[in-house]
Amino acid sequence: MTARRRVVLVTGLSGGGKASALRLLEDLGYEAVDNPPLSMIPEMVGRSETDLAIGVDARSRGFDAAVLLATLARLRGDPGLRAELVYIWADESTLLRRYTETRRRHPMAPQGRVTDGIAHEQSLTAPLREAADLAVDTSDLPLPLLRQLIEGHFSAASAPDAPALVISLISFAYPQGLPREADLVFDARFLRNPHYDPLLQPHTGLDADVGAYVAADPDFAPFFQQLTGMIELLLPRFVQEGKKYASIAIGCTGGRHRSVYLVERLAAYVAAWIAERDVGWRLHVAHRELAREGLGAAYLMDRPVPRQETADDRTAGETPNDVDATEGKAYGGSLQPEMTGPT
Repeated sequence: MTARRRVVLVTGLSGGGKASALRLLEDLGYEAVDNPPLSMIPEMVGRSETDLAIGVDARSRGFDAAVLLATLARLRGDPGLRAELVYIWADESTLLRRYTETRRRHPMAPQGRVTDGIAHEQSLTAPLREAADLAVDTSDLPLPLLRQLIEGHFSAASAPDAPALVISLISFAYPQGLPREADLVFDARFLRNPHYDPLLQPHTGLDADVGAYVAADPDFAPFFQQLTGMIELLLPRFVQEGKKYASIAIGCTGGRHRSVYLVERLAAYVAAWIAERDVGWRLHVAHRELAREGLGAAYLMDRPVPRQETADDRTAGETPNDVDATEGKAYGGSLQPEMTGPT
């Protein structure tokens, strides 16, 4: 079977990192073109003989979100292509800081306030963010980690013709806001909190002692069973609806103990479940608050999906006091940063 050519339309907010994403795709062998007139995109794709990355934003000649989405639908109708839409953005405070540091004017408000330009561009591109196959928030994402994310999704090794769903599991702290890319959000704040144990407070959910403490909560096992049952039901339906990426977020108060441990346990379960069904899906794990503390290894870590013979590992979810002490080693080692607040 001949591999389909990939066409990646990269859009988003000015200052969000679209140009960086295009350069990274170019490094992967894509032919990269920034801001062509929308009317030229089908012709460019037709003439190209290689994978193509096209930057499109509100500055593009003839920009119209509805027109771009119609163009994307037309490209997806070609059986020889795999066309995807990527939306790159950052929150308003981050965009304001970036414009202040570079002393550039916002292209949507060259004579006005940067905040006005950001608001106008957000309004113009909102339909694209809703329709994007992949939305990337670069507010706390260093360039090396953006590179890792782009390579994970768009390199030759990502098997573009496999019917693959990419699943992202994210831990977070509720006071810091919900992950905006999340499709499903679960609240772990009802579980007993390791923050109030002086011996556990400096540790994280990646440590076995914290995991044992959380798993010993009598409500952990029924919650985990209900959680995995819901995910087993929903993920195949996501694929049926044509989704290529699914983000599942679990939050607690500080994003360091309960949510981190639950994401780790869920990652082990989902990896084994994927292997057992041999569906070819991929799995990423992100611990957002640990990453914000400067622990880059906690962000968007690719998790290997085990071979089918290890699928019995997923039964760990049925025994709340069973904690795999090797998880920290398998996933990059124990992380024990300074405590910055309750988890």
